[in-house]
This record gives sequence, C-alpha cells and structure tokens, in this order.
Amino acid sequence: MAYTTHTNAAGSSLLERIANFRAELSDRAAKRRVFRTTFAELEILTDRELADLGLTRSNIKAIAYEAAYGA
Repeated sequence: MAYTTHTNAAGSSLLERIANFRAELSDRAAKRRVFRTTFAELEILTDRELADLGLTRSNIKAIAYEAAYGA
C-alpha cells in the first residue's frame, strides 16, 4: 500500500494560501467600496448635472461597475 505523507496544493504553503485569500478578500472589499462610492456620488446628482456629464440615470450602475471592476 502507498501512503502520502505530504500534500502540497499548487506548490503553496498553508500560510501563503491564507495570505492570498486575505489579499483577495481585501481586493474585493476595495472594489465594492469604489462601486458603492461612485454609485452614491452619481446618484445624488440632478438630471441636469448628469446631462452635463453626458450621462443618464440608466447609465449610473454601469459606470460605477466599470469604475470598480474595469471594462
């Protein structure tokens, strides 16, 4: 019978995987903050102010998404 005494997922140690997981969570949280902030700032503008920027209310969500997550 064969036994495995050491397993290594993709060459990463447990601490490296935990650090990568925390970094990913931090990155996602930062992107969510950018989305929420951008959305909130555009949402408070009047229709006239949005028109001056060449935007409509229906564009707000897409613009906030693009600002946070890219095109």
